[in-house]
Amino acid sequence: MGVEEKLLKMVRVIADYQFGRGAGKALFPDKCKFVLSPTTGKVRQIKYEGVRLATLKADTGLFTLSIEGAKRLHRAFDYPKLRVVVLKDVAEFIAKGRNVFAKHVVNVDESIRANDEVLVVDEDDNLLATGRAVLSAREMMEFDRGMAVMVRQGIKQ
Repeated sequence: MGVEEKLLKMVRVIADYQFGRGAGKALFPDKCKFVLSPTTGKVRQIKYEGVRLATLKADTGLFTLSIEGAKRLHRAFDYPKLRVVVLKDVAEFIAKGRNVFAKHVVNVDESIRANDEVLVVDEDDNLLATGRAVLSAREMMEFDRGMAVMVRQGIKQ
């Protein structure tokens, strides 16, 4: 097994752990390219056809998603897995990269915890953005104030 194959297997296992079984294969196709840290030699970014899919964070060992990576997971998993659902009224703002506030959340995957990577969708399950949950699923549904998701990248950014 070559170095590229070992790296691909490793990132797929991490993705399966972080997002659920099947995420690794959905997120990372066979011909991925790896951007390694020049100082440590560890994987930092995973790209496919020149487009970044995800970044492996050094401090947590988990992924942050690009919008392309979010699209792949959105297609791979059925509603409501990994999703935070927002009102249609704010969909345009979220798609432009604005943060999600608790008062705009109408539904959420019950397994989401604070600091999880999430997909933000509208009420019709159209992908709007990817980001990091600031609150747990229960808190998002119960709170009327405060930030629910810190958006990393919107679909229209």
